[in-house]
Amino acid sequence: LVFTACAGEPPANNANAAPTKDALLAIERTAYEAWKSKDVKFWDTFLSDRFVGYGSSGKLDKTSATSEYSGADCDIKSYAMSDEQMKPLGNDAALITYKSTVDGTCGGQKVPAVSWAAGVYVRDGDQWRTVFHAEDAVVDPKAAPANPVNAKEPSRTSEPDTAARDANTEALFAVEKAVWEAWKDHDARKLEALTASDISFINIFGVYLANKAEALKNWSGEGCDVKSVSVTDAAATMLSPTVGILTFNGAADGTCYGQKVGPIWGTSIYVKDGDQWKWTFGINVPASREGA
Repeated sequence: LVFTACAGEPPANNANAAPTKDALLAIERTAYEAWKSKDVKFWDTFLSDRFVGYGSSGKLDKTSATSEYSGADCDIKSYAMSDEQMKPLGNDAALITYKSTVDGTCGGQKVPAVSWAAGVYVRDGDQWRTVFHAEDAVVDPKAAPANPVNAKEPSRTSEPDTAARDANTEALFAVEKAVWEAWKDHDARKLEALTASDISFINIFGVYLANKAEALKNWSGEGCDVKSVSVTDAAATMLSPTVGILTFNGAADGTCYGQKVGPIWGTSIYVKDGDQWKWTFGINVPASREGA
């Protein structure tokens, strides 16, 4: 996976206003040019110091993201964005999802022609900076290899004691594990209770599920046959007392649409509903493959 967009200048006029779709998408497009022109300096002011995301080699922080997104080994001929959506996460954060179309190469390998991408922006003074980015290549599940060659397992650590995790991570992690178990069991009623009223999801095949009805139908349907699931190495990045991003490693013993479910790098966004954390968005990125 390779970064294909993000931000820069603040929305015009009122920096204290809630973000607008047009303003953030305009910012998002400036990063395409920074990526294409190999502008290393752009990312220092564009990326939040709290940045977390996923790239070609796995989880990224600000330093590793700057190295990857600067495009030093990339030759990008053209790019485009479509199907853009924006969801406010309060007045000081927002989620953007969109389909990206790219013609180019990075590291001598062709960049996926079409991907679904997600980015989260946070207000930092009078600037909007990106605090999260990841994307999934759009693939045909029936054409995907059942046993990918050279698939990289996410780094696995033993589950830390509850006391070793901060309270926010522990709270979001508990819900995430319940979501995965409900997905395994095709339990639409439980998924309904664990998720917010407005949700969306980008799955490992680059399929975008735009709303709760689509997501629940997909998750509780017969596309996947999974015997067990594992969620490990969770870490929360809090955007506010009521909004948090959870990154984690996920794995499942089973298949989806006839394809073995490989290890994934997962991200979920949670919002607080009263005293309960509810899942509102997720993107699951397949662990990168060498030579892919």
